[in-house]
Order: sequence, then structure tokens, then C-alpha cells
Amino acid sequence: MEPGGGGDGGEVATKRPKLSSDVSAGAGSEDRLSALPDDILVLILRHLPTTAAARTSVLSHRWRRIWTLLPELRFPSATDPHQIGHALQVHEAALRCLFVLTRDAGPDSVAAWLPVAARRLSGFLFFQNLERQRSAQERNEEEAAQMGAFELHCLERATNVSLHLGFLGLAVPPAGVFARLTELCLSRVRLHAPGLLGDAVSSLRCPCLQKLTVRDARGLDNLAVNSDSLRQVALSDLRGLWQLTIVAPALEDFNITHSFFHNQSQPVASISAPQLATLEWMDPYDPSSVHLGEMEHLQLLRPLFFLVYGHEGWTHNQSCLSLLRRFKFIERLILTLTYLRVSPLPLLCKFSVCACFPCLGTDMKTGHQYPSKCAIGASIVLKHRCN
Repeated sequence: MEPGGGGDGGEVATKRPKLSSDVSAGAGSEDRLSALPDDILVLILRHLPTTAAARTSVLSHRWRRIWTLLPELRFPSATDPHQIGHALQVHEAALRCLFVLTRDAGPDSVAAWLPVAARRLSGFLFFQNLERQRSAQERNEEEAAQMGAFELHCLERATNVSLHLGFLGLAVPPAGVFARLTELCLSRVRLHAPGLLGDAVSSLRCPCLQKLTVRDARGLDNLAVNSDSLRQVALSDLRGLWQLTIVAPALEDFNITHSFFHNQSQPVASISAPQLATLEWMDPYDPSSVHLGEMEHLQLLRPLFFLVYGHEGWTHNQSCLSLLRRFKFIERLILTLTYLRVSPLPLLCKFSVCACFPCLGTDMKTGHQYPSKCAIGASIVLKHRCN
């Protein structure tokens, strides 16, 4: 039956209550959101990007300052660096987190907001610059020098800094203390005055630093770190590195991957870390130029990959075997076995590869005894890859 017609349907329709226009208008005009306390409004605005949160200031005089009380500022698609700088200047609350994501930024655009952030930030800084043009990694040194660099201002109150720069030039400040910094990550970076990086992350200028990560770096030929607080260091793809010195009495976890790998000269390194528990040395190793101090607490060792059908004297295999011979006892060993051609091998053949290592001890799973200069106390993890 049609609505509004006769019968029960029509009777129901005629009895349906109708809201008056006055009540509807009153409900629509009432601003209940603004009646909430400031801390509740701040919690709501935290779910918005900072630019969107700032636009709420047009709602009323009270709303003008609400977004400035946010403990976090996020710019997920920043196109105007001066907008970031202005937001940081008018921000009132303690800034615990700053998140900035840009595309094809230049050193000048970063310099427009980073100095202000250095004064205001008291927590976590995350900055990522995405490269849309041809790979920044392909630029030659002359092109990189012409682009210049921005200076990493001393972030005195920052606790965690993570910079993924798309191979922008970065100049480390020659002075200043990162008093509260506990974690530092530098990724896809071209370092200007690279010798200053080791000084900047050492105890005198980074007294609280516990975790250091540097990956995909260019221009870093010499890194010397002396830190009483460092517990974890990860270095990977440091193109051009030829000398490494680390003195870290509290260091527990050290990983270096493909940093000396592309260098034709002999690696030169000195590592003093008596508390080290994990050593992942996935780089060429020569005991005549790479000096590892006493590591009595070492529990896990991972050397450079081993070419299964390669000659024992090949650089990769010699590095792997030399590092294994360095230790008398290894609780856990991770070996990466590289096959130059794809070939299904029976499990027994995989273990027979281990028998070629003159320094491996007993395989606890098979009970097979190998000629031994060092003992494997617990387990061997074999990782396979095919080239």
C-alpha cells in the first residue's frame, strides 16, 4: 500500500511524530564540540595532519590556539618548507614528535625549518626525503657538490633522530652537544666533512647515545667512534669507507655489511668492544689489518657469505674462514652459503659443505665430528641464496 494511503499504513504515517523546524534549527546550530576541554580537543586534532589541524583555527577565537598545544606535529606531504618553520615558531606546547615527509627537497628547503626544530624539539624527529627524479645515488661527486648541504643543527633535547635524506648533502656541526640523544639513524646520505661524524657521535658530544645506524652513506671514508654508552651499532653500504675505529666498552651488538665490500684496498679496522655478544661482519676480513679486541662474551657470529663451489682462496671464502678461525668457541653461528648456479642439492650435501671448514666443531643435529680449532656450542643456521 502506498505511504499516506488508507488502511493501517496511512494511520501509522499520520501518527509519525514530526520535529519542529525550530528544534531542528536549534540542534544544528549548537556547538557542542567547542564546549569540550582543551585536552580532549587536542586528542581529536592529533589524528589530523598538522596543516589540517591548523585550519581549525578559523572556527572561533578559542580554536586558534588549540592546534598549537599538540605534542606532535606531522607533515606527511610537505611542499612549503616555510610553512613547517612557521608552524614550529607559533607552536606553544612541548614538542615530543616531529614527522616530515618531502619529495625532491633541496638543502635550502630543509634549512628553512630544521634550525627552528632544533630549538623546539624535545623528543623524536623523523624526516624522509623521497626522490622522484633519476636516482640521487647515480649523481657524480661534482653534481653532489653543486647541490650543497644543510647543517645538522645541534638537537640538544632530541632523544631519537631518524633522517632518510634521498642522498641530500649533510654537514655535521663541528661543535655542540646532543645531550639527550639515545638513537641516531642516517640513511641515504652524502656526508660533507665526514670526519666530524665520529666526533659528533662520541661520548663528549653524545653522552647518552645507545644505538647508531648508518646505511647507504656516501663520502664517509673514515669513521672513528669512542663511546661509553653505545650498545648497538649497524653500518651498511658505506661506499668509500677504508678505515673504521670503534672503542665502545658497553657495545653488545655490532653489524657491518658491504661497507668495505666495494673498496679495492685492504680493509683497516680496529674494534674494541669487550662486552660484545653479537658480531655480524658481512664484509671482507683480513686479520693483518682488521683487529678485533677481546670478545669473551660473544654468543653469535655471522661472517661474510661463503661461495659453495668457490676456491678456498677466493676473497669471500678466505674472509669467512679467517673470521671463523679467530674464535675458539662460538655459541651460535650463521653461515650464508651462496650458490653460483641454481641446483637442487640434498640435505647431506649442504652439511658436507660445513665439513670443508677446518674450524667447525660438532654439528649437534647430525652428530658428525669435524676437524676443529673452535667449537660450535649450540647451533648452526644455514642461509642459502642463489646468484
